[in-house]
Order: sequence, then C-alpha cells, then structure tokens
Amino acid sequence: MDKKQLRIQLKQQLSSIDHCTYEQLSYLISKNLFDLKQFKEAKTIGITVSRFPEVDTWQLIRKCWDQGKRVAVPKCLPKTKEMVFKEITSFTQLETVYYGLYEPIQEKTIEIKKSELDLIIVPGMAFTVEGYRLGFGGGYYDRYLQNYEGTKISLAFERQIQNVLPIENHDISVNFIVTESGQIHCK
Repeated sequence: MDKKQLRIQLKQQLSSIDHCTYEQLSYLISKNLFDLKQFKEAKTIGITVSRFPEVDTWQLIRKCWDQGKRVAVPKCLPKTKEMVFKEITSFTQLETVYYGLYEPIQEKTIEIKKSELDLIIVPGMAFTVEGYRLGFGGGYYDRYLQNYEGTKISLAFERQIQNVLPIENHDISVNFIVTESGQIHCK
C-alpha cells in the first residue's frame, strides 16, 4: 500500500474513536510522557496544536506552561516548504490556517531557534517501533529535523503502531514513542 492510501485508511480508523475513549487515551499518553526523564528535564518544547483525531496536545501545552516550560509551536512557510517554531504563552496567539491547522500569529510571537528546542513532539499518522513515522505528507518535519540534536518524541495511540511502513532515505526517526501503554525507546 502506498503512503497516500495508508494515510486515508489510518485517518478513517482514528476518526472512528469515540470522544470518551479519545480523551481517556490522550490522558494516559500524557501521563506516560510526563514520566519520561527527557520531558521532565526539557525547558523548551516544540509541539503542534492537535486536531482530532491526533493525540490531544492542548492539555500537554497547559501542563508545560504550569511547569514553567517554554512552548514553541510550528509555523509552516508554504512558499519555501520550511517550518519555524514560535513561542506561545497563550492560546490567543494562535490562528487557524490552511487545513484547519492552528499556527502562531506572526506579529504576536517570537521565533525560537532550533538549537534552543530541548525536545520536539513530532506528529504523525503511523509509527514503527524503530521510530520511523508516516507523516501527513508535507515533509516539513523531515526537513526541519535534519541536524536537530535534541530529543524527538512522538505521541501515538497503540493502534497507530505498525509493523512496517514505507520508509524513504530522507525519513528521520524519533527517539521515543509514547502510547497509552507506555514508552517505546526506539532503536
């Protein structure tokens, strides 16, 4: 199955999760993330603002703020196919852009350099236990993560873990995947 077909199939499966199950699984994933040493030690975290059926990151962002962590959210630059992270201190600094994604408002936020990000939560549709992922198709994260030296973590429902995914030379693996069942330390 090619990447496009796999994305469609996985999105249908994830969209069938009922709201209560979605909230409970997201809560368990959050708890498991909070137990991870790398998360506890991180002072500046790069994280996307989730949309259903992705693992809920709104509660994670609130927790980061409560713990005094800096939160940086990606801003995609479609003309160059690049991405930058910008610090947010309030959800009111976000706007809805293409595909209904929430991104930082340019004038209300400051850019955080890649070297300042201790940890990046890397989104995806599916993952292997080796840390490879099937993204959403834009390639933004694979480009951004080149030469990134901090910790890369993905959050996933167990049903998103696959035995095999189509992997390409430019794909960059994550260090950890956190699910409702625990933490996977990727090879």
